[in-house]
Amino acid sequence: MSGHLETIAHPDKAALAADVADRALTVLAAAQEERGETTVVLTGGTMGAAALAALAASPRRDGVDWSRVNVWWSDERFVAEDSPERNCRQAADAVAGALSLNPDRVHCMGSTDDFATAEDAAEDYRHELAAAADAEHRAGGHPRFDLALLGLGPDGHVASLFPGRPHVHDDDATVLAVHDSPKPPPDRVTMTLPLINAAEQIWFVVAGADKAGAVAAVRAGAPLDGTPGAGVRGTEETLLLVTEDCLPR
Repeated sequence: MSGHLETIAHPDKAALAADVADRALTVLAAAQEERGETTVVLTGGTMGAAALAALAASPRRDGVDWSRVNVWWSDERFVAEDSPERNCRQAADAVAGALSLNPDRVHCMGSTDDFATAEDAAEDYRHELAAAADAEHRAGGHPRFDLALLGLGPDGHVASLFPGRPHVHDDDATVLAVHDSPKPPPDRVTMTLPLINAAEQIWFVVAGADKAGAVAAVRAGAPLDGTPGAGVRGTEETLLLVTEDCLPR
């Protein structure tokens, strides 16, 4: 795990989304050139969707063979399949069919239509990750992640790992069920910090003055109990891609 954290500021949300898209296209194309496929872990939220929309609209998008891109999610709301709150659905709406993804390579977390409990959905995702790892002949219960895009809540939460919750420190599991989330909906499924940190490159994508305190805490390396996002580090690179209003003036 790389301890270095680099912060890169952007004048507004549009510039941030465009930069994330451009950087992501470079990473995915290079990984495909190296080994024939590439894997990205996505997040939800307004900026996550904006970055995907910018990527889908980019004139460089055809430099990636989207049929050989594996897609996973760092977390998901445990709601109905067609709920607009689903990160998976928001991502699909953002790209609007512009990317020719192979459905077999798109790994959405289970919904209430698929499973009775969030625990069942988490267990299923663990099995799905392990199967992908076996196909790649990798140990550790997860496939290779070239890039993970993450949001950051005003309270410092990342994925569905919230401040003051014991699962922030869970090193035994890769995917967990979360209940009584302080941000609705209450039931969720999330990757743990060790699994998120298995990604080679991790980029926070953060916009808005309301996130300034959380960004400052992540940059300062605040304790995990108060700022789970401070525990995120990629194995090769960790970037805070933010709008200028997230930083001290």
